[in-house]
Order: sequence, then C-alpha cells, then structure tokens
Amino acid sequence: MTEPVEDEVFRNEDWYAEEITARSYTRCSFSEIDLTESITRGAVFTDCSFGNVRFNASKHTDSAFTGCTFKRCNLFDAEFEGCKLVGTTFTECELRPMRVLGGDWSFAGLLGADLRGTSFQGVRMREADLTGANCVDAVFVDVDLSGGQLRGSKFARSDLRGSDLTAFDPFNVELAGAIIGAEQAAMIAMALGLEVR
Repeated sequence: MTEPVEDEVFRNEDWYAEEITARSYTRCSFSEIDLTESITRGAVFTDCSFGNVRFNASKHTDSAFTGCTFKRCNLFDAEFEGCKLVGTTFTECELRPMRVLGGDWSFAGLLGADLRGTSFQGVRMREADLTGANCVDAVFVDVDLSGGQLRGSKFARSDLRGSDLTAFDPFNVELAGAIIGAEQAAMIAMALGLEVR
C-alpha cells in the first residue's frame, strides 16, 4: 500500500485507463474525473465523494469504497469483483449494465436507482436501501438481501434464485415473472398468508 492520501480535492482530471493498485484515499473529493476503462486492484477509498465521475467500462477487483457517495456518476458497463461498498450511496447515477460479483454492499444506498438489467451475484447486501429501485430484468442470484428496504421496488422478470428474500413484502414489491426456487416460493406463499403443505 502506498502512502495514504487524505483530504485532497481532485477536479477536472483525465485518469483514462489509469491503473490504481494498492492506493488509499480518505475523505477525498473527486469531481469531473474521467476514469473510463480504469482498473483498481486492492485500492481503498474511505468516506470519499465522487461527483460527475465517469467510470465507464472500469474494472474494480478487491477494492473498497466504504462510506463513499457517488452523485451523477456514470458506471456504464462497470465491473466490481470482490469489492466492499459498505454504507456507500448512489444518487442520480447511471448504473446500467453494471456487473457485481461477490463482495459486501451491506447498507448501500440505492434509493430509486435504475438497476434494470444489472447483475449481482454472490453479493452481501444486508440492509441495503433499494426503496423504489427499478430492478426489472436484473440478476440477483445468491444475494443476501436480508433486512433490506424494498418498499416500492420492482423485481419483475428478475432472477432471484438462491437469494435471501425474507425482507420482501409481496404486497409492496413488484415480483411478476421473477424467477425463484422452490424454497423461496414457499416463503413468499407464507408471506401472503397461504398454508404450504
């Protein structure tokens, strides 16, 4: 890990295809930065803010963005593998078609996010805020969504196999056409007050 960077402001910089490996940033502000096709490996961003940053086609492996805020950022075709985004919030961001494999996104704030066609696999998303999120045609396979805030969210035609759906209220979440397993179906039926025999 290189010498940590703290309380710095980065603005209007071109970091196109930059490789950020084992660097640490704390309470830093990134504004109007081009990180298109950038790569992070083992990088740590703590309590940082990203505004109008382009992450298009970027790839992030074993990196951490904890307690960070993303506002009006573009993550088109971005990939996160084994990353930690605990407590990080996304506001007015372009997140399609983002792909997430593994990692911890617990307490992440995705209020009203457009997640249509995105993919989350094997991700821990405990108590994530997906209130009003549009997850139509998305993949949430083997995802821990326990304790999540899901009121008004749409999961129509999404793949939810293997995921923890205990926080799903069928009366407040749109699930038409969603793909689930037999055990999940029994749980949803019980939530509807049905008796499964």
